[in-house]
Amino acid sequence: MTERTDPRVDEYIDALPGWQQEICRAVRDLLHEADPELTETIKRRVQPYFVLDGNVAALLAAKSHVNVFLYDGAMVPDPEGIITGGHDNQTARTIAIREGESLNRPAMLAMFRQIIANNRAGGWRKLKGVD
Repeated sequence: MTERTDPRVDEYIDALPGWQQEICRAVRDLLHEADPELTETIKRRVQPYFVLDGNVAALLAAKSHVNVFLYDGAMVPDPEGIITGGHDNQTARTIAIREGESLNRPAMLAMFRQIIANNRAGGWRKLKGVD
């Protein structure tokens, strides 16, 4: 990891069951691979967020899965069909990953990179012409 990590994110991940730790660490690594300038923080008291010119993604471990929230995910192509929720949401989408499932690393990496590019271009409001 880089200096752009947050020890509070480590604490969040370390408190999870082993299979969720593995998923969260893999997603975290992919996010940092998407852009080395990405930083981590905690929002809403406990939830890990990954930001670069706006929110990119967040993690939330539930009992049976880990949710990866994709910010502005509605503007990101999903040719592999890995988005599992939020299809009715105007901006955000989620990818739920359950124990034993493997990550579609190339698809997730492409999505993270597109969200970052959209953020750098001004975010969804600017890209969609919304005030």
